[in-house]
Amino acid sequence: MNELVIMHDQQAVTTSLKVAEVFKKSHRHVLEAIRDLLGGMPKSGQTPQMFVEGNYTNEQNGQSYPMYYMNRDGFTLLAMGFTGSKAMEFKLAYIQAFNQMEQEVRLGIPQTLPEALRLAADQAEQIEQQKKTIALQAPKALFADAVATSHTSILIGDLAKLMRQNGVDIGQNRLFGWLRDHGYLIGKGDRRNMPTQRAMDLELFDIKERTFQNPDGSVRITKTTKVTGKGQQYFINKFLRTNEPQTA
Repeated sequence: MNELVIMHDQQAVTTSLKVAEVFKKSHRHVLEAIRDLLGGMPKSGQTPQMFVEGNYTNEQNGQSYPMYYMNRDGFTLLAMGFTGSKAMEFKLAYIQAFNQMEQEVRLGIPQTLPEALRLAADQAEQIEQQKKTIALQAPKALFADAVATSHTSILIGDLAKLMRQNGVDIGQNRLFGWLRDHGYLIGKGDRRNMPTQRAMDLELFDIKERTFQNPDGSVRITKTTKVTGKGQQYFINKFLRTNEPQTA
């Protein structure tokens, strides 16, 4: 009763030889029953799926003889003609074997040693790739987490330096240009490089003012754009996703 159902052409099947053995019938009679079924079936295209002719080699004389592979539907059709209590027992055993084999196929369990070796190799490759990815992303993830808790605003040039240290290929001038191009900084006029209203609403920048007294007694006020902790996290996440500047 071992190996009632096998895999053949990626399908769970049994054979006319195994059916003859299990149901204690002559293989010749099983072949005749299958051919009678084939002869009475309409040519609808379903027949080749139920029964597929093959060959086996007789171990005693080394000669090749015909046999049939059959799927669950083919076996069910054939076994309808088998009666008796023992036949019922064997039918139930076959049903269980088909169910188990089809469940294994659905779960992707390898059916042969080469399949198992290929699966093991694929899994080992995936694990190794995951390790490399984790190793590459770990510094960036730690960097982003640290920035998320920062309450200190930094200069845009300093943000560019931090990004370069963590694998983002960008310098101060390119970062300023990217921020202007994507609507975070004003691009022209006397307020060039000041945050846009949109950026301020997002709390991405602070404006630090400093007051200087000129020799003539007048007062000069300078304004410097600095990136908030929230802004640092925002831009770092945007850049580190693909290690390239992103669109807004």
